[in-house]
Amino acid sequence: MTATQSALARQPLERKIWLEGPAGSGKTSAAVARLLRLLEAGAPAESILIFLPQRSLAQPYIRALREQSRYSGGQVAIHTIGSLSLQLVEMFFFLVAERAGFKHPRDLPNFLSLELAQYFMTRAIEPIIDARDYFNSVRIDRARLYSQIVDNMNKAALVGFPLSEIGSRLKSALAAAGGGVEQAHIFDDAQTCALAFRQYCLAHNLLDFSLYLEVFRDRVQLLPQAQAFLRGRYRHLIADNVEEDSPASHSLLAGLVEHCRSALIIYDRDAGFRRFLGADPEHARRLRDVCDLRESFDESLVMQPPVRALGATLAAQLGAETGADAVENDADPRLALFTEAHRYHPQMVDWVADEISELVHEKGVPPSEIVVLAPFMSDVLRFGLFEGLEKRGVKARSHRPSRALRDERAARTLLTLARLAHPQWGMSPTEFDMAFALMTAIDGLDLIRAKLLTEMLYRSGELGPFAGVESAAMQQRITFELGERYDRLRHWLQLYIESGGVDAIDIFFRRIFGELLSRPGYGFHGAIDAGNIAMNLVDSARNFRWSLDFMSRYGDESDLSLDYVKMVERGLIANFYLRSWLAEAEDSVLVAPAYTFLLKNQAVDYQFWLNIGSEGWSRRLYQPLTHPEVLSLGWSTGRIWTEDDEQAWSRRTLSRLLLALTRRCRAGVYLGYSELSESGYEQRGLLLETIQSLLRRLSRERETP
Repeated sequence: MTATQSALARQPLERKIWLEGPAGSGKTSAAVARLLRLLEAGAPAESILIFLPQRSLAQPYIRALREQSRYSGGQVAIHTIGSLSLQLVEMFFFLVAERAGFKHPRDLPNFLSLELAQYFMTRAIEPIIDARDYFNSVRIDRARLYSQIVDNMNKAALVGFPLSEIGSRLKSALAAAGGGVEQAHIFDDAQTCALAFRQYCLAHNLLDFSLYLEVFRDRVQLLPQAQAFLRGRYRHLIADNVEEDSPASHSLLAGLVEHCRSALIIYDRDAGFRRFLGADPEHARRLRDVCDLRESFDESLVMQPPVRALGATLAAQLGAETGADAVENDADPRLALFTEAHRYHPQMVDWVADEISELVHEKGVPPSEIVVLAPFMSDVLRFGLFEGLEKRGVKARSHRPSRALRDERAARTLLTLARLAHPQWGMSPTEFDMAFALMTAIDGLDLIRAKLLTEMLYRSGELGPFAGVESAAMQQRITFELGERYDRLRHWLQLYIESGGVDAIDIFFRRIFGELLSRPGYGFHGAIDAGNIAMNLVDSARNFRWSLDFMSRYGDESDLSLDYVKMVERGLIANFYLRSWLAEAEDSVLVAPAYTFLLKNQAVDYQFWLNIGSEGWSRRLYQPLTHPEVLSLGWSTGRIWTEDDEQAWSRRTLSRLLLALTRRCRAGVYLGYSELSESGYEQRGLLLETIQSLLRRLSRERETP
């Protein structure tokens, strides 16, 4: 603890404090110290609320509470806007259900996860889309299309405008800017689908995130009983990273601060990289006005001077103001940069693996202090990095949220085995899927031998015994050891089919994982990433089953296991699973998209930025049905989004991203660059141009006497 941190922790417990500063200046550590001081002073644990934009950011508080063995009064509450509103809506649902428009106000509600929202949206709006030929010019798959409609609905609830205004807001800003009649029709279609899904939810007592947040904001919060509960329960508030939260959260916090005995509101300067999820840093600053003491931490406890200079100069190159980062910092930012140009993408990947190997084996840097980042972490890039690091004796782990469940190798294998174990579905796997599943499920089996096994033994949706390989030379090529593992897998599936295959799909996944795939000799043994994905799939399938059982009260009967597999194979976007964020292989390098690393809010010694020529570092994802800026609170109704707005948005986004990354880096940044991308195209993105311009400018300045 620095003197500044200690002074803040020792502030009188009745104070309501606004604390701001750059990432890495010790704000969260000071908040943890203040939390412990509250407990030591006798504040009941249940009277303390820790409020965060994302559950994964709670880890510093959870670790501190685990180490604090003695405190009284129950448990400290840790909430996001989603979890708190869900709890209150569930508590007071029957008091507001009828006025909120639910068709069955006396029935229990069913709260939908992101996955379930996509499933029920498919049932609600797919007949409309097919009948009216909606979105016929949109070239994205249905799962991504539905997720953008869900995103629009969530933005409306988080920002605070009516659901019925989504289409008009998008049309006035984007269709008028040159999108034309076709673009206007797309936004009208999206509006119609959002309203249809909302009516479906009201008719079946389903509450997706947007609906239960709306019910909480417009109904529950106004109840005297709910107000009495919040004011009586939470007397002490710590709200961290409010700049990454939404206007709905800020409004809730403002009301809580007014009635709390103490409060600590923490704000990161130059942040707001969760804007695509509804974050509004400008709106968050209004919380300063409800605090009676304003404090600032300006000194980074993370960055060495060259790294600090690098972040400040890169942001300045993009036209951003960097505040204290640029003050009294004469260090040369080039001392924090390490790079080497390559012609081809695989050469860059090999260079990254070599440099990491040198850091780990020769310079003694722990692998956990190294991250490898890219704007998008494709399967090809991830595989190349993992293979290269494994050859050099370095362990790696990865985390790629917001992906379709089917895109994860472990999940795809389990789905293929489920189809094989349920022949009554009539969904026999293809030969390619079968070979891929065998390769993943059996440790040591490569794709070529898996393909040979499939060609020789897979017939009409069934696997034959290894003895069916007639050629002795072929048996030796595959090896009898792998053949024995194959036979054990085949035998397990055969016994399951003979027993009737009646397990619920989540139970099937759990059984085959626990009884076979996690054992030595099989692909999930000791694989933390694969184990987490398997358990995510189990949780997903179990929640699906429970929700569909709930729907049976309204006469909805279906084969739940079959429906689940079909849903996932259509490209279902996965839920937020906390175990995936917290999984840590013993001392390993993290390989992840850049924003995923930022949302972990952890500092490391070295960062590798790959594909710096990619436009993905600054350019928005192609999302034809939504727009994070136009659907934000700060966007003026009727204003047109222009190309100048797009360019300015890209520069602001990149400057915030680079500041956020460097502020979580202690020693240095390695830049991975290849002239040709993994697809073989030349790359000239904004990040590459910014770095080149900066280096040229610094060289001229150093040469000038």
